[in-house]
Amino acid sequence: MSKDRIARRVARDLNDGDVVNLGIGLPTMVADYVPEGIEITLQSENGILGMGHLASSATANKHLINSGGQNVTVLPGAAYFDSAFSFMIIRGGHVDMTVLGALQVDAHGNLASHIVPGKMVPGMGGAMDLVTGSKKVVVAMTHTAKDGSPKILKDITLPATAIHAVDEIVTELAVIKVTDEGLVLTEVAEGVSVEDVIAKTEAPLKVADDLKTF
Repeated sequence: MSKDRIARRVARDLNDGDVVNLGIGLPTMVADYVPEGIEITLQSENGILGMGHLASSATANKHLINSGGQNVTVLPGAAYFDSAFSFMIIRGGHVDMTVLGALQVDAHGNLASHIVPGKMVPGMGGAMDLVTGSKKVVVAMTHTAKDGSPKILKDITLPATAIHAVDEIVTELAVIKVTDEGLVLTEVAEGVSVEDVIAKTEAPLKVADDLKTF
């Protein structure tokens, strides 16, 4: 349920006509909550522009996958291309918004998303290019790790995926903007207090004067 809440809130940031890249895992759920009247174009860095929802077992085409290896659908007018062209789109600044998960984010907008201590992982994928090439970067993640430790830190302790790249953090508890003056708490989830958010966040938070509830 918390993941649904996060995805639903992120979807409210989408603008009509946006080209959007959704990272694997929780971010893919954002596509299910696109507001009525808003049309976006989903880009997958393995070479799709115009991607649709995840495919069901009945409709899956083994040749149509997203960057996470999941079977997907495509919309009328979709285009296919190689990875080189796909990353020309990304590095050329043509992606309006990237949504991805993270292991850590800090008060400076630094992001750690690709190395899990003690585990073998394939690497950062397209994250480094996406977060530096996109016009807006939103981190969608649970507020704390499985052991309850904060994921929003004063300074990241894992290897950086990107420096000063994150614009907004959305968790099941809060929406936090990254500014030149630090992190600003702009929204809290219904039933969550400012004190709850502060207690589970290592980085210092400023509370917006017009704090809202989502």
